Amino acid sequence: MVKFVGAGPGDPELITVKGMKALQEAEVVLYTGSLVPQELLTWCTDECIIDNSADMSYEDIFSFIKKYSDKKFVRLHTGDSSLYSTTAKQVEFLRNEGIEFQVIPGVTAAFGAAAAVGIEYTIPGVSQTLIISRVEGRTPNPESLEQLLSNKNSSFAFYLSISLIEKLKTTAFALGYLKDTPCWVVERATWAEEKIYKGTISDIQKQVSHIKGVALIMFGEYLNQQATVESHLYANKYKKEGERKSKAL
Repeated sequence: MVKFVGAGPGDPELITVKGMKALQEAEVVLYTGSLVPQELLTWCTDECIIDNSADMSYEDIFSFIKKYSDKKFVRLHTGDSSLYSTTAKQVEFLRNEGIEFQVIPGVTAAFGAAAAVGIEYTIPGVSQTLIISRVEGRTPNPESLEQLLSNKNSSFAFYLSISLIEKLKTTAFALGYLKDTPCWVVERATWAEEKIYKGTISDIQKQVSHIKGVALIMFGEYLNQQATVESHLYANKYKKEGERKSKAL
């Protein structure tokens, strides 16, 4: 059994209890380089075989998994394995080889960053849609940045794009976004060395031009956290209407 475990965005305490138990029981762990906090590996036993996939090719990873597939094997990915983790290719290999697997979800950086800055992605009347994507660079994106940003009433969280923030700015301006549209960056969300940069799409680049590592870009009016309509869940007038209907029944 191979268990894909989401390690969380950085804070070692943000792994799930189920993920922690998988590490405690593991006989073999293959983890994703410097993106996974080393503290998580302390859950493993002294006898556990631990290796780093940072310098491995797909063929190396497949060979390693196959070699130890008869063991309690944990493939430890950063964040959640459903986002930017290459899990799909590994799962395809496991299915072709007839190797059983299980996926244990984790907290992704977009949610770690939202917690760090204390915001909600879904603001009534402003945005009810979260778009998680990346700005196209060397890695192609089937959705153009223009197409993504045309959804102006959405909340944007861009992974793996800090070096392309100039492209985000120029594209946003070309599509008519205002210069004061909020744009924030969370560097290494939830890690001990986490840093938060708040600005607008016109000035954020100056604040974050030095960042070379992992960072999440948050962009859109939702960052103002100002609802333009009342929530039906908690607004008094909707509660009173619900009470009247209940009494009528």
